[in-house]
Amino acid sequence: MLRKRTPIRDHSAEANLFARRAFTAFIFVLLLVAILISNLYNLQIVAHDSYQTRSNENRIKVIPVAPNRGLIYDRNGYLLAENKPVYNLEVIPEEVDNLDEALDKVSQLIEISAQQRQEFLDDIRNNRRFKSQVLKSRLDEKEVALFSVNQHKFPGFSIEARLARYYPYGDTLTHALGYVAKLNKKELAQLEAEDLATNYRATRDFGKLGLEKFYEHLLHGEVGSQSVEINNRGRVLRRLEETPPVPGKDLHLTLDIGLQQIAQLALQDMRGAVIALDAKTGGILALYSNPSYDPNLFVHGISSKDYKELLNPDRPLINRATQGRYAPASTIKPHMAIFGLEEGLVSESTKMWDPGFFQIPNVDHKWRDWKRWGHGHVDVYKAIEESCDTYFYDIAYRAGITKISDFMAQFGFGDLSGIDISEETSAILPTADWKRGRFREPWYPGDSISVGIGQGYWTVTPIQIANSVNILVNKGKHNPPHLVSQLGHDNVREDINNQEKPPVELKNERHWQIALDAMHNTVEKVTGTAHKAFLGADYDPAGKTGTAQVVSIAQGERYDAEKLKERHRDNAIYVGFAPFNDPKIVVTVIVENSGGGSTVAAPIARKVMDYYFIANPLANTSSSASQSVVARANEESQP
Repeated sequence: MLRKRTPIRDHSAEANLFARRAFTAFIFVLLLVAILISNLYNLQIVAHDSYQTRSNENRIKVIPVAPNRGLIYDRNGYLLAENKPVYNLEVIPEEVDNLDEALDKVSQLIEISAQQRQEFLDDIRNNRRFKSQVLKSRLDEKEVALFSVNQHKFPGFSIEARLARYYPYGDTLTHALGYVAKLNKKELAQLEAEDLATNYRATRDFGKLGLEKFYEHLLHGEVGSQSVEINNRGRVLRRLEETPPVPGKDLHLTLDIGLQQIAQLALQDMRGAVIALDAKTGGILALYSNPSYDPNLFVHGISSKDYKELLNPDRPLINRATQGRYAPASTIKPHMAIFGLEEGLVSESTKMWDPGFFQIPNVDHKWRDWKRWGHGHVDVYKAIEESCDTYFYDIAYRAGITKISDFMAQFGFGDLSGIDISEETSAILPTADWKRGRFREPWYPGDSISVGIGQGYWTVTPIQIANSVNILVNKGKHNPPHLVSQLGHDNVREDINNQEKPPVELKNERHWQIALDAMHNTVEKVTGTAHKAFLGADYDPAGKTGTAQVVSIAQGERYDAEKLKERHRDNAIYVGFAPFNDPKIVVTVIVENSGGGSTVAAPIARKVMDYYFIANPLANTSSSASQSVVARANEESQP
């Protein structure tokens, strides 16, 4: 039987095949290693910075730190606006799984009103969900403790301690200081347009009115930051580095809180305004508008009920000192006297007969004087002292509105005063063009006659009339009214608001003194309209009263306050200064619908001046008077 022959294997061929396959595998592995090394190089070297940054973003968080808002002090160092710590319940929406359910559960621990809940929901709709939002502010100690015990049940919820604005004097300073409240979308858009939004990343409040608004960017300061390491749940593990915020600058005011309180007490429940100026600098010593309101209501969000209470006919939200528009009445007669003297319409010795009315030739209408039987023979001094209307009717009629307006504009009428708050109106200094544009009517000679005694179309704000009197007192020198004198902390301060405006120049400097002497006589002489209000004063005052009609009285009828609605009764006005020979203070008082300037407004100005000279006895140039005031102050301080 034949056996099958086994073929002979070619070992060399197999070895060559294995070698080729091994080499191919080696090349493939080498290629993979090269690719791996290339990717490692790319990750570790080329893209290191990018991936390091992305890694740090998951591990390191940069938290903006809000700066402390600058404080506000009065001229004597009393704190008028401060920052007090408050505890807020805050929520980061993206860390809460079911927000509505969580809010329901939190409401079982801490009382959350429907308004607070709705405002919170509105806020998170208008902001990014990773940003913390306030659910309830100003938690009391019990609420803080109660939530802290149960905080583990509410991821995304936390108690945060923050500094909030607080106004210790409440409604006494509202219209001067203003207030801060929640930063809104419109303000944020404005900040972005001004490239300032990054400085407000940690800020919740923004100045809304008054000094808080006008000096917002100085009071705010510069935002800081903290770099912190966090875990995968966002909890802070440690602080890595910090750039401290720069606090806002403090404001040091010209205002005297004691004088401000006296102004508030003197006005009582009457509607009106009181302004006191430093006659030397234009610094505002007091600026009070009544009625007022508590600015602290707005800091944490005012309730609908509280806000509706402010929307009443007395309009407490209006700053009457800078926004109230009133007829200046007889308080501008010293200015009109200077105007008449400058224009040569009257002289220091000119006398005219006042029968109690004024008439345009060939016109039946009579413009009545407040004194029905007239003042008899009147010169420029008597016209101011006794407030003779007829004398100024005549000047205005002969001059015409164009010359009157051009002259009065130099005293700031019809323009903003320059005060460092934004809430101000320019009121109306009428001209023929103004009337034509407003009423499509020409200017009649009779219109000028009313303007001559500060009535008709002419309106002013209390700050305008105060500024104009200060210019008169300083014989043309113009120091604009202002509230802030210095910026800064401790001894590092910067003087501001010390710039003068172009002076009012007269052809004859003597005309200043004529008007000032007449204002002095208004108080000193028995026949002067302000004499009774300042009887027994320990200083030497001067001034001018005014009584402004609110509604017209028909020809031949007499004014009877009892027959008029309360809102239709006359406004009382007084402007004055003291001491006469070296003025230190200028005071303006306007009281709405209250009667005459001599019986209502002048006594209020007396209270303000009395306090000023008691608190500043050296301001009185009379040494004996100063000693008397000091003695009286010492007696009142005794128990």
